[in-house]
Amino acid sequence: MQNDIFAPARVTAQVGGKEVILECGRMANQAHGAVWIQCGGTVALVTVCSQPLEFDKGFFPLTVEYSERMYAAGRIPGSFFRREIGRPSERETLVSRLIDRPIRPLFPKGLNEDVQVLASVISADQENESDVLALTGASAAVMVSHLPFEGPVAGGRIGRINGQFVLNPSYAQQAQSDLNILFAASSDALTMVEGDAHFLSEDVIIEALEWGRKEIQPLIEAQLKLRELCGKPKMDFTPHEDDPALLAHVQELAHAAGIDAALRIPEKLARKDARKAVKEQVVAQLKADPAWAEHEGLKSVGDIIADLEKKLVRARIVNEGTRIDGRDTRSVRPIQIQTGVLPRAHGSALFRRGETKSLVVATLGSSTDEQRMDSLTGDVTKRFMLHYNFPPYCVGEVKPVRVSRREIGHGALAEKSLRPILPADTDFPFTLRVVAETMESNGSSSMAAVCGGSLSLMDAGVPVSAPVAGVAMGLIKEGDKFIVLTDILGDEDALGDMDFKIAGTADGVTGVQMDIKVTGLTTDIMRAAMQQAREGRLHILEEMAKAIAAPRKELSRYAPQHAEIFVNPDIIRLIIGPGGKNIKAITTTTGASVDIEDSGRVSIFAPTAEALEKAREMICYYDQRPDLGKNYMGKVRKIMEIGAIVEILPNVEALVHISQLDVNRVEQTGDVARLGEDMLVKVIEINGDRIRASRKAVILEEQGHPWNPDETARPQRSERGDRGDRGGRGRDRGGRR
Repeated sequence: MQNDIFAPARVTAQVGGKEVILECGRMANQAHGAVWIQCGGTVALVTVCSQPLEFDKGFFPLTVEYSERMYAAGRIPGSFFRREIGRPSERETLVSRLIDRPIRPLFPKGLNEDVQVLASVISADQENESDVLALTGASAAVMVSHLPFEGPVAGGRIGRINGQFVLNPSYAQQAQSDLNILFAASSDALTMVEGDAHFLSEDVIIEALEWGRKEIQPLIEAQLKLRELCGKPKMDFTPHEDDPALLAHVQELAHAAGIDAALRIPEKLARKDARKAVKEQVVAQLKADPAWAEHEGLKSVGDIIADLEKKLVRARIVNEGTRIDGRDTRSVRPIQIQTGVLPRAHGSALFRRGETKSLVVATLGSSTDEQRMDSLTGDVTKRFMLHYNFPPYCVGEVKPVRVSRREIGHGALAEKSLRPILPADTDFPFTLRVVAETMESNGSSSMAAVCGGSLSLMDAGVPVSAPVAGVAMGLIKEGDKFIVLTDILGDEDALGDMDFKIAGTADGVTGVQMDIKVTGLTTDIMRAAMQQAREGRLHILEEMAKAIAAPRKELSRYAPQHAEIFVNPDIIRLIIGPGGKNIKAITTTTGASVDIEDSGRVSIFAPTAEALEKAREMICYYDQRPDLGKNYMGKVRKIMEIGAIVEILPNVEALVHISQLDVNRVEQTGDVARLGEDMLVKVIEINGDRIRASRKAVILEEQGHPWNPDETARPQRSERGDRGDRGGRGRDRGGRR
């Protein structure tokens, strides 16, 4: 019916003192699942569609795309094409990852469907954040669809203002908060964590997450109600089960081929080759055996061996307390550090932890180098950027070189972790860019970027408040028993149940990110992981201090030179010049970058100390102050009956009274002074903005008569009588300011 669009299925939930609305049936009804989710004036439309796979891709092809429509905030995109469609922004990529990470593990393994989740922000009220709404909306959309799903989950953001937790704080409240954590949770456990903090203790973080999980439970209940109202019947799904006979035979062959020994090889590449050899031997034996050569299950041999490897590694950790590389569960891999690696870079460090190595470089720039971005809240600028690169050679592979979502996500985490230690813009006005080049990878490369980033900033002489280190924690959970692993390897990440990255200083946490493969984490597991991570972090900080304990006292000789000067705001127009002529001349001549504020504050960034001094000199030329008793070559700007107005400095004029034009009596000003001509004069009086000069004093000096201030300091009686026509800088014809 025509009016059905006005009567969708609707549920509400009170969360953090605000009403959240979830609706189904208003829009996108041809999607397999669609939910309108709203808080205040912020609305996200989230849809899910799927189609059967033509062949098994070897992984679950879930695609999540989050997009922000500029019309949502009454803005027109700033791009050349004035469209949003195209490469997603960094924020859109990060939010897409935030949605993907908690919902992906909740789809059943072996689901033979290509699934696409699209979340579009279609209204933004500049107060309520859209990312957590989109996360909850994605779970709700899958819940009402035909797809099997072990949800629901809901998203939230936790802030802390004056020691009090705030759920889903507004933009204004976030600016006052010392905590900014996004999380996803089910009815009884946490499923995803991402955020930053201002040196908060592990106990505060755990308390915040447990508080937040309880606060968002109304959103879990609302999704279940929405499912009852408009949910579609779930599709039939039967998990794949291997032929028991084939399973047992493959496992037997793998053991005979040395799978146990292969998994005890500490080195990554050697272990990889040994595992590959085991698989190839098993496949060759199966194909050579007539009883198995034509078995339809041979294509799953790789998965069977992978599952066996997972069981063997996990069993060894649980039963022996020994990991793949021989470490116990709490040890950090050996660390090696070298600073100042690149001779011309402003700051650089090579950080190695086990078989993971990262070359991290810090570069300083001027305010013109800051990043400018379009967003729903307006134009945004960033003075600190951290870019994480993961080239294919770091894992010995051949792949197209492009910036992946993973690289953007790891870079954002490292950036959040280091931002709290940076000096304020007012104290250190440089733009900072840190680039982490992963040279070799065997797990925890994002945390190597954090450690190396901190080291490179100190090597560059950036006055950071404290060094930051990061460590990735893993988890092996078997039933009610769990074991937390410190500084996990790549294989331990793949075979384990958690990747929990925690960064911070000796005083507290600055960044966290948690992804899990189980249905959720309890508070006990979180507490154990964070306390064990603190031990590892303090150990890493000790090793970092051996390489460089504090920021270098001076910036690199190749870093931009910076100075700030303050000029009279009235002369800013002179510095800039007509059409920017003067400022262009300064920047072209010196190669410096000049930033002028309306208050008169001028920031100069120059490539060398010589260029800095030259730029300072050229700027100060327009803001000079005359000295009493000093001679100046000025230009006659005005002829008056009582004398001449002479510009002795840029924007500085002085009155040369007719009695001071010559040693002899002058009847008319024009007899001595001519408009536009140069005149050498001496400043004989400064009274605020009133400046008097004398040509007569200069002539007397040339004749051998030193200037006597007492003789010329005050005007003659005739001069005082003509005060109403004195002129001078900053005064009108009546002598008023």
